[in-house]
Amino acid sequence: MKKSEWSDKQLEELLRQMPRIKDHRKPHDIYQNLSLKRRKKQAWILPTIASAAAVLLIVILIPKILVGNQFSMNQAGEKSSKKMEILSNKQDTEIEMKKGESSSKAMDQSGTEKFGLMREMNLKTAAYEGDVGNRKVLTYWIPDHQGQLLIPVSTIVKRKANQSWMTLFNENMVHLKEEKWGLSDFYPMNATLTLNDKGNSVNVDVPKVHPYSQGANETIFVNAIKKDISTNSNVKRIRFSTNQQPGIELGNFGHLEEINAENEKNRAFFQYVPNNQDKPFLVPSQDKYKTIKAAIEAMKKDQSEWGLKASLLPAMKFKKTTIRKNTLFLTLKEKSRLEDSPNTIYSIEALLLTAKEFGIKAVFILDAPLERVGNFDLTKEIKVPVAPNLRTTP
Repeated sequence: MKKSEWSDKQLEELLRQMPRIKDHRKPHDIYQNLSLKRRKKQAWILPTIASAAAVLLIVILIPKILVGNQFSMNQAGEKSSKKMEILSNKQDTEIEMKKGESSSKAMDQSGTEKFGLMREMNLKTAAYEGDVGNRKVLTYWIPDHQGQLLIPVSTIVKRKANQSWMTLFNENMVHLKEEKWGLSDFYPMNATLTLNDKGNSVNVDVPKVHPYSQGANETIFVNAIKKDISTNSNVKRIRFSTNQQPGIELGNFGHLEEINAENEKNRAFFQYVPNNQDKPFLVPSQDKYKTIKAAIEAMKKDQSEWGLKASLLPAMKFKKTTIRKNTLFLTLKEKSRLEDSPNTIYSIEALLLTAKEFGIKAVFILDAPLERVGNFDLTKEIKVPVAPNLRTTP
């Protein structure tokens, strides 16, 4: 914009020359109008608009705030709940670990041993010296269901003064529970067993009609008689008679009057598990072995032709086998992992029974990763059992 060329003086002269304008309003009206124009506009509109906007913002934002807060609270609650759960699980784990540690400790403050679950259950199958006391152990050889094997089953009975083993054997054979144990019903035998006056032979008398004259029954009968007598006594001779007359007629043996009661040795023990039974029987092999080391090696494999299963767990690997003063020392390999379980107990018992076959009195398992398995203390030697497969009878 160009600068005005008019001076102040010229402008003043120009205004004087303009016609005069006369205002016909009354002075009061002019004053009132001037007063109204000078009065400030009222400010109530802006606060109202601001308030309305605030209310609108609150209406819009409050649900989101509430949802956000609820979500935060839920998240916080979930985090807190998870944290509590983790802490609770951690505490439970620590408690269980402490329980496990306390149950696995060998001794408490009073010197009393603290037994674990396997020790409380006492899963040993055999009869030991501590089980017998002043009673008598009797072992009966019972056929399996197929009539293929004879299973040694032992029972502990009370004995009276001057009562012979033969009398106890005859009295208690009626109490056997063969079928309950998953075996064949065989006892009492249809025969009368008597000990001669000198006590060095047993007479077996059968009636004229008896079930042992033919087939598999005669083999089972003769072998059971031999094993029953050799296991329970030192008798060496067995004499047969039929209705008090010397001899017995058998299909495969012919006319049989007398046999030896052989005390078999050097066998290895395997597992036999009857149908619907949880607890196995430990059964000696049909074969004999020259050394305990060879027998232990054989125990690692099944004997399928006889229905027998391996009795040693794969974890039981021995790097050294020695015998000193009737004690068998078995040194485990470094990576052998033993568990406190029923199968480990059965493996140890199979070793003990096999060792007994070779005239060994005790077994010491060295470098074992556990101090105890069931009731067995692996920190010292374990005595061999008195008899295998202990079962209770009335």
